[in-house]
Amino acid sequence: MDLFEILFWILTIGAISSALGVILSRNPINSVICLIATFFAISGHYVLLNAQFLAVVNIIVYAGAIMVLFLFVIMLMNLNADVEPQKSRLVQFAGIISGGILFLVILAALRDSKINGVLEKSSNSVGLIENLGKTLFQNYVLPFEISSVLFLSAMIGAMVIGKKEPSNDLPERSPNQN
Repeated sequence: MDLFEILFWILTIGAISSALGVILSRNPINSVICLIATFFAISGHYVLLNAQFLAVVNIIVYAGAIMVLFLFVIMLMNLNADVEPQKSRLVQFAGIISGGILFLVILAALRDSKINGVLEKSSNSVGLIENLGKTLFQNYVLPFEISSVLFLSAMIGAMVIGKKEPSNDLPERSPNQN
């Protein structure tokens, strides 16, 4: 076993165990923290696949911004196991059956797939940011500029919609009030 294969298996075990922690944790805040750990493990897989840009974007966008948003929503909703309604036995049984069927489908798909040389180290620079930038600005410069104008107009529209208009409904002051 070489170093990349060892790192792959460490990241895989970490991702699977933290994903199980998301599902099995009764505390919603612990579930969010386990999901953040899952995102970091997946970002490690991206680095092993020589896709550094995807790894950084995954950490910044998902583990950073979206998980913080989820955490704030969970904390504002004040969810805990005491308030949460208990599931009936029929719903639990249906969940176990559907999970078992999904597991069998995944096993059948893995059995039929051929896994030869999946963990070979990539020597090319497919996922590097430099190649992404060259492709983006050489081949797709017009769609890139059109999308930037679209995003700019969306930001301006959001500011116009969110802007408070001055209220003319203020009560008039009588001459006796100071």
